[in-house]
Amino acid sequence: MRHGSGQRGADTSAADTARAERVAVGSTELRVRLTDGRSISAPLEWFPRLANATRGERADWRLIGAGVGIHWPRIDEDISVAGLLAGGPAPTRKRRATKRKR
Repeated sequence: MRHGSGQRGADTSAADTARAERVAVGSTELRVRLTDGRSISAPLEWFPRLANATRGERADWRLIGAGVGIHWPRIDEDISVAGLLAGGPAPTRKRRATKRKR
C-alpha cells in the first residue's frame, strides 16, 4: 500500500528544512549561507535592529534550533531562515499605549 504522492519530500517544504551555517552582516546587507550550498542576502533596511546596531553587535550572532534561525543576543533580534527565504522586511512591532500617572 502506498501513501502520499509518491514524490520525495512532498510533505516538507524547502523553507522548513533549510538551515543556516554561516552569517555575515555588512553595512548594508545580511548574507546567510545554508547547509545545502545556497546563499541568501537581504538588505539591512529590512531589519531595523540590525541596521541600527554597531559592528560589534552585528558580529555577535548565534545559530538557534540547529540553524533554523539566527539570534543576536546583544540586540535581542531573531531571524528565521524560513522568513529570509519567504522574502520581505521583518514584521514591525506596534507599541502599546500606556497611561502615565500624573
